[in-house]
Amino acid sequence: MKKICILPAVFVGLYLQAQFTVTIQAPADFQEQDAVLYTLNGSKDIIATKEASKNHTWTFKYPKHYMGMMKVYLPSSNNSFNFISENKDVNITFTAEKNKVKDVIYKDESNELMSRFQENAQKRQLILPALTQIKEYYKDTTEFGKALKNEISRLSIQTGDIDQSKHPFIYYYNTNYDKFIAEGNAKKATQEEIINFIDKSNDMLESSSLLRPLLVAYLNTGGNTNVAGSVDKLLDRLKVETPRGQTVLSELIDIFDVYDMSELKSKYLNLAKNLKCTITDRLATTLKSNANVEMGAVFPNYKFQAPVNTTARSLYDVKADKKVIVFWSSTCSHCENELPKLLEKYNELKAKNIQVVGFSLDVDRDSYVNKIKAFPWINDSELKGWNSSFADTYNIHATPTYFILDANNKIISKPEHVGDVLEYFKLK
Repeated sequence: MKKICILPAVFVGLYLQAQFTVTIQAPADFQEQDAVLYTLNGSKDIIATKEASKNHTWTFKYPKHYMGMMKVYLPSSNNSFNFISENKDVNITFTAEKNKVKDVIYKDESNELMSRFQENAQKRQLILPALTQIKEYYKDTTEFGKALKNEISRLSIQTGDIDQSKHPFIYYYNTNYDKFIAEGNAKKATQEEIINFIDKSNDMLESSSLLRPLLVAYLNTGGNTNVAGSVDKLLDRLKVETPRGQTVLSELIDIFDVYDMSELKSKYLNLAKNLKCTITDRLATTLKSNANVEMGAVFPNYKFQAPVNTTARSLYDVKADKKVIVFWSSTCSHCENELPKLLEKYNELKAKNIQVVGFSLDVDRDSYVNKIKAFPWINDSELKGWNSSFADTYNIHATPTYFILDANNKIISKPEHVGDVLEYFKLK
């Protein structure tokens, strides 16, 4: 009986030891109730928990060991900001103007140091060379010369000056960013060096935000002649049956999607589909979002938030022989060029009982409202930008993105440009 009692006590002790708290303090006039805390897996934000404000403060209890990037998202006002966890309490306040976050003040040691280090890294690239030249004209004994020397010393802080035992994530992030990703490195990392790092790195690789740019750097080292060979070499080392192998596979599928490398995306998406092992949540999400928008798939329904030019409550409530779905944004230059061409043919589309439905990834309400005044078709937006729920549901990586659906909401075409849309309906 004693052994049965002792083991739970040990686990409770470990649980409490790993827990840390994230405290976010808002100004008294900030109008927001709910907040969402995210962790990171590769390039994907993962919801950790949601909390309501108490006295303009959000307190998140995180029950697990975690070192890496985190994010707080305030959905009603569409504010968000990033910070880090080193498995210690995080304490942040912010100022706001017109209900928008203006300045974020980090009050815990880890985030204050990370913020200062990042600021110094930017200044080191832009300002330090100029200050070093100016220093030659001022003696260290003058007041300006002393100030100049102190500023140069402050900006010259390197990763090696960080106590790795005290700040393991900051050391990990900055060391490997400088080695593999930073612009202007005299010696670029080789493919083999990058493979070894991805293969042997600890779990902070997934939570650091370094994985996606690291994979892009890896692909660039091999050139454009044999990308598939480079990917196969990497995946053979990692093994796609492992959690890391599957995370890397997910990231590569997304990268090929973003850069419109359709053959490579198809190859590695099929590899993921045919895996016989247990699938991680990360890879399952990638497979699901791609399955939602495959040719011939039934386009998932969407409940409208604040639609205009319709009384329909959801996408499926819109009845038409065919539908053109377009994901766009008022800040998208390609949308500026393409949507007016769709507008020119809108009446002809409507005459054929073809309905256009626009989903905007805008953030600014005024920009969105002003833009849709010119668009007579159905428009809707969550005004959350890339945090919009439909970005993941419909695997959207760029704007504009088009889909053509039949009367039963089955995907019958995935045009790349507005010209392809018009050509499909013989209106070009």
